[in-house]
Amino acid sequence: MTTETHERTAKTQEKVFLIAVDTGEVDGWTAEESLLELAALVETAGGEVVGSVSQKRPTIQPNLYLGTGKAEELKAAKAATGFTAVVADDELSPKQQRTLEKLLDVKVLDRSGVILDIFAQRARTHEGRLQVELAQLQYQLPRLTRLWTHLSRTGGGIGTRGPGETQLETDRRVIRERIKKMKERVEDVRVRRETAARARDKRLLPSVAIVGYTNAGKSTLLNALVGSGVVQVEDKLFATLDPTSRRVSLGEGQAVIVSDTVGFIHKLPHQLVDAFRATLEEVVRADVLLEVVDAADRHAAEHRLTIRTVLDELGAGHKPRVLVHNKIDVVQGEMGTPFAVSRGEPHAVAVSALTGKGLDLLRTEVTAVLSELWVDVDLAVPYTAGALLSRLRERGAVAFDYRDGDVRVHGRVAPSLAGELAEAARAWRRALKDPTTEHGV
Repeated sequence: MTTETHERTAKTQEKVFLIAVDTGEVDGWTAEESLLELAALVETAGGEVVGSVSQKRPTIQPNLYLGTGKAEELKAAKAATGFTAVVADDELSPKQQRTLEKLLDVKVLDRSGVILDIFAQRARTHEGRLQVELAQLQYQLPRLTRLWTHLSRTGGGIGTRGPGETQLETDRRVIRERIKKMKERVEDVRVRRETAARARDKRLLPSVAIVGYTNAGKSTLLNALVGSGVVQVEDKLFATLDPTSRRVSLGEGQAVIVSDTVGFIHKLPHQLVDAFRATLEEVVRADVLLEVVDAADRHAAEHRLTIRTVLDELGAGHKPRVLVHNKIDVVQGEMGTPFAVSRGEPHAVAVSALTGKGLDLLRTEVTAVLSELWVDVDLAVPYTAGALLSRLRERGAVAFDYRDGDVRVHGRVAPSLAGELAEAARAWRRALKDPTTEHGV
C-alpha cells in the first residue's frame, strides 16, 4: 500500500466506539474478551476502534442498552474521541438503537450488523451475495422506520453496504416482497446443491465437511489436503464465505470429497444461519465432520461450544467427527513444547496445515472414522461388475480374490455401497442357477 493510499484509507475510516453490558460470564466469555473480538470484527469491516466501555448490570437496560448514566457518559466520549458510530456487543432492539441514535446523533449498530456488513464485503459468488442480501433484509426489516435518517450525513460506511443504501428508503411491504423473492432464489440454490450432491452420491465418494470457528485455518487445511491453493487464505475473520469442494486422497486408492464451509463465530446472527442454510447443508449431508480448532487460541474451548451450538441448530450435532487441533507450529513456537492431544478426545489429531505436519495422521483418522460407519461384506460378483469393483476399491476397505468365474469381495464398506454389492451378488447367484438368464452388473 502506497503512502497516498494509506492516507486516503485512514481518512475514510469510521471512528467506532464499542459498548457492552457485563451480566456475568456467558458461555465462557467475559464482556472484555467479547469486546476484543468485536474490535477485530469492526476492524475487519473497515472501521477504526477509538474506545470502548462495558458496564456491569444484572440485565440489559430495555431502552438504552446501557444504564442512563453510562449512556450519558458516551456524550463526553464522543467529544473526546470524535467517534461517528457506536457498536454494541449484543443485538439491539429497534427501540434501543433508535434511542441511542437520538441521544448521540451518530449511527448505532450491533454485533450482528457488523458481521452482516463483513459478509456483504466478502461475498464473491452469486450464491454468496444472494444469501447475504437475504440475511441483511431480514435483519433490517424491523429497523426500517425512521432509524437511519443520519445516513445522509455520515455517508454510508459499516452496516450500509449491500442492499442497505437502496432498501432502507423503501417501505416494509416492498422489503417483505423482496425477502420473499430472495428466499425463492436461495431455495433454487438449495435445489441445485441437492442435485450436485446426488451426482456425488452416484460416484459413491464419502463426503467430509470442514467446520470450525472463523480464522481457525479451515481453508488452509483444505489447500494442504488437496495439495494446491484452491481456496483463498487470509489472516482475517471470515476470509472466505463461499463453500469449496475438492476430491482428497486418503491413500491406498481411497478418496473423499472434502468441503470447506463458512466459519462460525460467537453470537453468530441467526439471520446468517437461516440464510446460509443452503450452503451449510453441505454439513448436514456430510458423512464425517472435521472440526478445526485453533490450538493456539486460549478460547479454543469456547470456540468448540459455539461450533456445537450451530451444528445442533443445523441438525448435524450427531455427526461423527474428527477433532483437528490446528496451528500446532504456533503453539510450539509460543510455548516451546510440542502440542499434546488429550487422551480423553477420541479421533483427535494435532496438525499444522501451514507446514503439513500431522496430515498423514489426519488422513488415517478420517479413514478410521469412516470405517466405523461401514459394515462387513463377503460376497461374490462377476467380472462384468467392473464399475462396482472400482467404486468398492475407491471407497471401501476391501480385498479381492480373483477366482475362475467371479470376484470375491470381503472387507468393510459404507452401508449404501454394501446394499449395491448385495444386489449385484444376488443377481449373480440367480444367473448361476439359470445360465439362460440375461444379466449385467
